[in-house]
Amino acid sequence: MDFANAYAQGFARVAARVLPVHLAQPMANVHAIAEDARALSEDGVCLVAYPELCVTGYSCDDLFLQETLLDATEDALGFLAEATQDLRPLIIVGAPLRHNARVYNCAVAIWHGEILAAVPKSYLPNYREFYERRWFAPGDDLRGDDVAHLNRLGKDVPLAPRQLIEFEAIPGLRVGIEVCEDMWVPVPPHAQLALGGATVIVNLSGSPITIGKADDRKLLARSASARCNCAYLFTAAGPGESSTDLSWDGQTFVYECGDLLGESERFHLGPSGTIVDIDVHRLNQERLRQGSQDDNLRGISQGPSPARPTETERRARESSLVTRTILIPEPNPSDQTSDPPDSGFLPTSGDIGLHRKVDRFPFVPDDPARLAQDCYEAYNIQVYGLARRMQAIGNPKLVIGVSGGLDSTHALIVCAKALDLLGRPRSDILAFTMPGFATLDETKNSALRLMEAIGATYETLDIRPAATQMLTDLGHPFANGEPTYDVTFENVQAGLRTDYLFRIANQRGGIVVGTGDLSELALGWCTYGVGDQMSHYAVNTGVPKTLIQYLIRWVISENLVGEHANDVLEKILSQEISPELVPPADGKTMQSTEEIIGPYALHDFFLYHLLRRGEKPSRIAYLAHQAWHDRDKGDWPQDWDEARTVSYNLPVIRHWLESFLKRFFANQFKRSAIPNGPKVSAGGTLSPRGDWRMPSDVSPATWLTELENVPDDWPVAIGGRLGDNGRSGD
Repeated sequence: MDFANAYAQGFARVAARVLPVHLAQPMANVHAIAEDARALSEDGVCLVAYPELCVTGYSCDDLFLQETLLDATEDALGFLAEATQDLRPLIIVGAPLRHNARVYNCAVAIWHGEILAAVPKSYLPNYREFYERRWFAPGDDLRGDDVAHLNRLGKDVPLAPRQLIEFEAIPGLRVGIEVCEDMWVPVPPHAQLALGGATVIVNLSGSPITIGKADDRKLLARSASARCNCAYLFTAAGPGESSTDLSWDGQTFVYECGDLLGESERFHLGPSGTIVDIDVHRLNQERLRQGSQDDNLRGISQGPSPARPTETERRARESSLVTRTILIPEPNPSDQTSDPPDSGFLPTSGDIGLHRKVDRFPFVPDDPARLAQDCYEAYNIQVYGLARRMQAIGNPKLVIGVSGGLDSTHALIVCAKALDLLGRPRSDILAFTMPGFATLDETKNSALRLMEAIGATYETLDIRPAATQMLTDLGHPFANGEPTYDVTFENVQAGLRTDYLFRIANQRGGIVVGTGDLSELALGWCTYGVGDQMSHYAVNTGVPKTLIQYLIRWVISENLVGEHANDVLEKILSQEISPELVPPADGKTMQSTEEIIGPYALHDFFLYHLLRRGEKPSRIAYLAHQAWHDRDKGDWPQDWDEARTVSYNLPVIRHWLESFLKRFFANQFKRSAIPNGPKVSAGGTLSPRGDWRMPSDVSPATWLTELENVPDDWPVAIGGRLGDNGRSGD
């Protein structure tokens, strides 16, 4: 498939739909379904579900026992199969079917002219407004050899719960089906289906609406998708159902691993629904990483086993939880008449778009309420971690270097609140600003004002005399007046700052609080050993650069350090990100970190998808392009600076991703020796004692080779300097 095709990148387009129902008129209903499915097929949908009993209407009551309606239902299903035989989607509809002198409330799966399966509702509600046992038999006791005889069509259809439909052409897409009440019981069919291999659960519901019920449905579906590492697709009956005693809202939504991908407007009088692209690759990656799901399969299906099961044994255990697996085969390309060949339900060429949101800032929610909650938790995780460490080692003072930049600013705020939590004066913070050869008066003044506003004990310690002496001792050209700003020149300054802080901590009974963040660790943008890579406790190592900016904004909004400090914090947020190690040529322009190593916004995006999701480089590039190629598309975080609203094309993304991979692999040795510090984000951390263990001498060659799958025939337009910087290879 084309690189730009969503299916080539592990996505599958699905739809949960609600159409106005013609009560007790099956043929009218399937005509509408066939027309709707045709439009969805043109949009590249491979799976569509309609509500419970949508072929007849859910509210037919005693008419479900009328032969006239049941005959008409069979005729309608036959028509629907024939009318959709040239369409892409697997179509799942709700219909009453006869079997052994009983009627079953079924979900019927149809694909390419074939009625593949009928899944009966296992658990029938018979309380409050529900009287389903008056008309239907529960299907939980049906077995794999049961079939529904559709006499009017001359067909036998497999009839059993927990049937699985697998798409050969979409690796990992395995569909399980349950009906309405099945979701509400203590041990629902979807749990067994998920353990049996289902990655997508479809729920066809009638579900008349009452106050609060819509939220309950979403709560159950979200929980199911999170616990089962699956996508959960839900559709409820809507317009056209009887209003004799009830009302219907036509709610649809899709969850994926606990995330809401999309939902439709409720109480709609016309057709409505949700169309999204589920991430099949993500679902399988989550299961691969969360081994407890496979362990649960081992325990539930056949009891504990003394050894890890073989693949054959695991498949057998999955099969014990699934009544039947139906394979939708991948068509033979030689049988195709289209050019390029079409798989029958997959659009194999072209960019069909992506019907899902890809966050530009995976560590920074764009929903203001969620962002505030994340900032509250991240901030207090850091504060509590530092306070606990101080308690454990005798309540030392806190020694910290403050440059006037983002990281040291946030670490200083954390120090202040940790002392507040312990009931100690903020004067127990021993804060130092240590100007070097490239320090601008503006940033030094910001550091001084902030330390004063916080209430720290602060000093200015000029490292230039000591740095000059060291450079002289080394015979460095700078000592003779030559403007040589190499790795040695930079790291003499970075190393002296850390050296002074450690010796001050020895002298004054303190510990050095580290300021480096998660993004810098990923890129190796820190000086190893006696440098900013080292400290006694590192409060920021679990926080990416993009989130630190918002943590400071949140501190301002909550007024946690006072109005006087807020003015300084605002100024610091507006500054260029810089190590201030190389003197500016004009004496005013600050050295730019992002011109050297690339945009932190992209690097944090790459880091999240590599670390949290284990994505292939080519897929990371695809996702980054979806998120960043159009500045006017998608959401930006709250109070985002309009001047920083940018876009990146695919060649730019590929360039910086290649740079990221080289830096990430080359600098594991720095991460293997990082100090203690709290994990903050569910996106992961790089501590060798926590989320990340990796050889320090491994090559990125395999990842760089895979990155070559990204097309490079777009015009390249990369801004800024492309050269590497010595600090990463120190």
